[in-house]
Amino acid sequence: MLLLLIQRLTHFEPKLNALSYLSSRAILALMTSIVISLVLYPPLIRRLRALKLGQPIRELGPATHFEKKGTPTMGGVVIIFATLLSAFLWMDVNNHHLWTLTLVTITFGCVGFVDDYMKISKKNPKGLASRYKYLGLSIGACIALAWHINQPVFTDALAAGQSPLTTVYIPFLKQASLNLGWLYVPFAYFVLVGSSNAVNLTDGLDGLVIGPVITCSIALLVLSYVTGNVVVAKYLYYHTIPGSGEITVFLAALIGSSIGFLWYNAWPAQVFMGDSGALPLGGILGAVAMITGHEILLIIMGGVFVVEALSVIIQVGSFKMRQKRVFRMAPLHHHFEKGGWPEQKITVRAWIISFMLALLSILSLKLR
Repeated sequence: MLLLLIQRLTHFEPKLNALSYLSSRAILALMTSIVISLVLYPPLIRRLRALKLGQPIRELGPATHFEKKGTPTMGGVVIIFATLLSAFLWMDVNNHHLWTLTLVTITFGCVGFVDDYMKISKKNPKGLASRYKYLGLSIGACIALAWHINQPVFTDALAAGQSPLTTVYIPFLKQASLNLGWLYVPFAYFVLVGSSNAVNLTDGLDGLVIGPVITCSIALLVLSYVTGNVVVAKYLYYHTIPGSGEITVFLAALIGSSIGFLWYNAWPAQVFMGDSGALPLGGILGAVAMITGHEILLIIMGGVFVVEALSVIIQVGSFKMRQKRVFRMAPLHHHFEKGGWPEQKITVRAWIISFMLALLSILSLKLR
């Protein structure tokens, strides 16, 4: 919205045109979301404490977690609000991708909010039944996919005998891609729902999940800029996605709101994000990867999330088939906790690994 205002004001003051540049708007979106987060969290935390809306703790969880009982949760609501408000202030509101990301953010956020509310109201850490949670995520993913696939770029490409939105690009291989056709729909659905649940499973320690979310967002921001810039993409022999450059502003807003959340979520956490934040954050990462053709690369940059999700799958599968557990406790961060690792050490090491994977993902621009 502010972009439209700036464009009008440049007729009176040409120097204001500098604020319409993509880089300028990304920085302003980041700063805006940080400020919004830092302003909103203190009163929210006080209000949640006054209402005693704290996070219930699983009885089978690590013993160190019992001291966290009652810590305010649902802090992810501020992340989502700050991200969307900043994005709509500084992005081109006519950009089709903005609305795809907004649909994912809101629908997945609603599912997470209901889950958190049930946990708090019933004092039950299980919250919303898994089948209803997956149903809600599936509905949200299908709505976003329907909007994404029916955008003009896609229909025009079909008329020309091409289908760029159904193409999966293979990283580290020059001009290597695979056109899935309509098989792309279930593939993209899996990316959206899978990434959402993987991020949610990782959210178990103070600051653990938000660090990798920030590093993945930075990597996707760089990649989105390249796919949206024809000149840079041509120089790097990289694929282009019309309009994807605007996604950098959305991701900058997400990074800013995540930094604001980390201010209060760093150990010892004053607030948890809950499913209200974890589910939509994972959905956003999956949606950006889907839009920009980086679905496979998301597996690399989101390696921390992938490993956490796989640890749960392996643990459940092993127990059902052999009645034996592979890990002391799943997800994987609890395995290390049970092994005596301090919470802060697990978190920081996850950040370091995620940072290295994000750098590797950015290097895929040249290492081909």
